[in-house]
Amino acid sequence: MELRIREGRAVLAGPGGDSAREVDPHSLAIGSDLAQALHEWARVASAVGASGTEAASVVSQRGRQLAQRVAATMGTSVRFVDPVSGDGVIIDPPAPAPRSELARRLFGTPDPAGEPTPWLTGLTVSAFVAAVVVVAMLALANTLARETNGWLALLASAVVTAGITPSLWLARRVPIVRWASFGAAAGIVIAWIGVLIVVF
Repeated sequence: MELRIREGRAVLAGPGGDSAREVDPHSLAIGSDLAQALHEWARVASAVGASGTEAASVVSQRGRQLAQRVAATMGTSVRFVDPVSGDGVIIDPPAPAPRSELARRLFGTPDPAGEPTPWLTGLTVSAFVAAVVVVAMLALANTLARETNGWLALLASAVVTAGITPSLWLARRVPIVRWASFGAAAGIVIAWIGVLIVVF
């Protein structure tokens, strides 16, 4: 991919400059803020190139920074064509952080665009969901054990656990929902201790 300026707008072209398309967050896998920054840079670069001021080095540096963001966002190498000098340089995407195979299989791919993991918020959501699941499972088991039979309470808890487990397994990879999934899974494990105490 090649990042260049055409008529005051930032465009991305294929190898050799063919099939150039204007940077658009709706047709490319980049955010609207990055697309807007690219177009602002293209307008400034066009003005600087026309006037020949000393701000050319700033324009070139900003263009390289934006090309690095495009490479990181799209996960592919980008050839940056300096609008001032006309020189081209290949910018590779950053290497992903090493991750163990077990963590990748359990939790899926890392957060998009290298975003930090929201541990505090995520663990708060997990704790809340775990508390709700524990209360619900214990209420079900306690009511069934008291009103009918302890074995029926055990069977109902097993059915609930078997029914929710596939959904929790699939949700573990979804960036936001995974925190609720982790909390529900922990809640089921904790609730089973209480279910066994209630039944026996």
